Amino acid sequence: MSQDRTENRAQVRYLDVAEEEAGQRLDRYLVRHLEGVPRTRIFRIIRKGEVRVNGHRAGPEARLAARDRIRIPPVRVAPEEATPQGRGPSPGLLETVQRAIIHEDERLLVLDKPAGVAVHGGSGISFGVIEALRALRPAESLELVHRLDRDTSGCLLVARTPAALRTTHALLREGQCEKRYLALLAGKWELGRKRIDAPLRTDTRVGGERTVRVDASGKESVSDFQPVQFFGKRATLVEVTLHTGRTHQIRVHAAHAGHPVAGDEKYGDAEFNSQVRALGLGRMFLHAHSMSFEWPRGGTFSASAPLPPELSSVLDRLMSERKPHGRQSSRGSPRAARAARTPRAAARPRAR
Repeated sequence: MSQDRTENRAQVRYLDVAEEEAGQRLDRYLVRHLEGVPRTRIFRIIRKGEVRVNGHRAGPEARLAARDRIRIPPVRVAPEEATPQGRGPSPGLLETVQRAIIHEDERLLVLDKPAGVAVHGGSGISFGVIEALRALRPAESLELVHRLDRDTSGCLLVARTPAALRTTHALLREGQCEKRYLALLAGKWELGRKRIDAPLRTDTRVGGERTVRVDASGKESVSDFQPVQFFGKRATLVEVTLHTGRTHQIRVHAAHAGHPVAGDEKYGDAEFNSQVRALGLGRMFLHAHSMSFEWPRGGTFSASAPLPPELSSVLDRLMSERKPHGRQSSRGSPRAARAARTPRAAARPRAR
């Protein structure tokens, strides 16, 4: 456990990160050590620089190492602000997350995350996937390996040990993890297999809401787009391979190419969104369908999740339509096309 020291001049605490706590995010570490303090207050003291790691400011996403020294300021919580005892994820969320688990081994959990479920709490959402998993498995030290947007469905990896978290994060940083998505885009994609290398600024806010945009001063962002299935001139199903993992990367790169993602209310095309809503699309058509990598000490990890019914039914309706846009074509990646049409019951990740 962390060692607790007190500074006499004020009610400031210093905690030393224990070996078993290494790899945790700073915000999650503070949630555990500031019991009853709302997440909004925790994020506030981090942003203001009142929390220090080894004497330096750090962001909420900073990963801690063993023996890091954390300065925690005095935090006074009004009774009405305190987190109610016994409060936790709803039974409905717990059931949804439990059912979403499609694979587990000694190092990882794999979930087929439904759209509409956040991966973690924050920004007006009290609980997400990770909080529900921790409630379901209180004896385990669970951490998100990566993130998915709330409206994106599909493969989500959760580390069961600090060692697994460090290894998978290293693989992601080094570009050794292959992440593939399926997305329905507006119009006919005529660019073939196309690499979009367009830097993204992720720190822009419009009306207080984060908005990502292509900008030469942004961070390197690389996505490979491959057409899988054409629906005349109306839409194209594409497979996207990510080489970097910026916020909203696929959505912004697709819009930048002139083919926004179906159902994307932020970066999409309003007229196209209206058309696909008429076909029954009630969410954004973006699905994380596979993830794979090689463990450094040997062994292949591969997980996949097929399109959920609410997305595959939209493709069925597009196929059944006979519009004067020309004949529908299914040229593209056979593997991705099979993944798109595979029933949910066949989602069995391979992991060794």
